[in-house]
Amino acid sequence: MCRSIKTLRPPALPEEATDDEIRAAALQYVRKVSGFRAPAAHNKEVFERAVAAVAEATAELLADLEVRGTAAQRAG
Repeated sequence: MCRSIKTLRPPALPEEATDDEIRAAALQYVRKVSGFRAPAAHNKEVFERAVAAVAEATAELLADLEVRGTAAQRAG
C-alpha cells in the first residue's frame, strides 16, 4: 500500500472527502502501480484516464460504504 494515500472515510476524516482529496489518492495509486511519478508524453493520456477511472471508482466506493457506528459517534 502506498503510505501517502490516506484513509478517506469517516472516522478518519471528520467530513466527506473532497474531489481534490479523492483525485490526489487516485493519482498516488496510479503512480505507484505504473512506477512513474509523471508519465512520458506518449503515456500522458492513458495515465490521466487511469487517474480519472480510479477517482470515479473511489468516489463511488465512498458514497456507497456503510460505516457502522459512525452515526452514533457523530450524534454523541
